[in-house]
Amino acid sequence: MTPELLGFQIAHRAMRGEARRLAVLATELAEGRQSADTTRATAITGFITALCAGIHHHHTMEDEVLWPVIERSAGAVVDLRELSDDHSALDPLLAEINGQAVMFSSTRDASALATSLTRLAEMLDAHIEEEERLIFPIITAYVSVSDWKRVEDAARKGTDVRVDLPRFEVYARPEELVRLRKLAGPALTVMLSLFRGGYRRRCRLVFGPLVDA
Repeated sequence: MTPELLGFQIAHRAMRGEARRLAVLATELAEGRQSADTTRATAITGFITALCAGIHHHHTMEDEVLWPVIERSAGAVVDLRELSDDHSALDPLLAEINGQAVMFSSTRDASALATSLTRLAEMLDAHIEEEERLIFPIITAYVSVSDWKRVEDAARKGTDVRVDLPRFEVYARPEELVRLRKLAGPALTVMLSLFRGGYRRRCRLVFGPLVDA
């Protein structure tokens, strides 16, 4: 048996996708192509801060749990220093974006957010592509299923299933959803039915009424 990486792949895809569409939204707000009343601005700010918290949790878990597992399992086969440096560079940017999001909720000026969110999307694209290229083969070759379960358990802590499960459904491909349902069992279908509607309403408020979350 080898570790099942599907959950990580979809989580990475979701982070990249949400950062990119927030960057596009902020750019359109900054250029006057969209507008936000108080309710929408508050929802956008909440969406941004939740995404930043999720990204921070994910890379902190990698630093504190996944990297030690890989180093213990694979030894000198992999050098994680550059990936750790990327994580260190992300934290100041996430803090900057959080502050800008709070300012946007009161000023409606999204120009700084547009710049920072675009930078975040570009950083995540480059970092995640390199991370998956480097460490996914190492995990498959060297990490035990039991150690990988510890990593997945740590990844789930601090997440909000009301948001993360429907987001997984959005970013998973149809064949991946079939695999997820087989892995998780009937409980996944039940939870998705409970949380899907709220997540979609939130996305339509943030990104516009024509958005299909």
